[in-house]
Amino acid sequence: MSDTLTKLAEVLEARKNADPDSSYVASLYKAGTDKILKKLGEEATETVIAGKGGDRDEIIYETADLWFHSLVLLAHNDINPQAVLDELDRRFGLSGIEEKASRSK
Repeated sequence: MSDTLTKLAEVLEARKNADPDSSYVASLYKAGTDKILKKLGEEATETVIAGKGGDRDEIIYETADLWFHSLVLLAHNDINPQAVLDELDRRFGLSGIEEKASRSK
């Protein structure tokens, strides 16, 4: 994993023990899965809108928010980001058609 991803995963894990009144991430964890999913959906929508608008900086900003909230969801479910990277590695070299076909077996 990249240094940034590793450091962020460590911070997100540490926030599980933080005071929800002083930590945005801790407040998301306390609110539960539905709140985390709602934020993730909002960020996905904002990323789509930014993509449609075509402003490079806005796309980067919104994608960072989307990735961040995706990492919150992973941490909330005790999934290390490396598991996602491993899955991407597994798919590397497969066509999208082959990968989708392998899921239905």
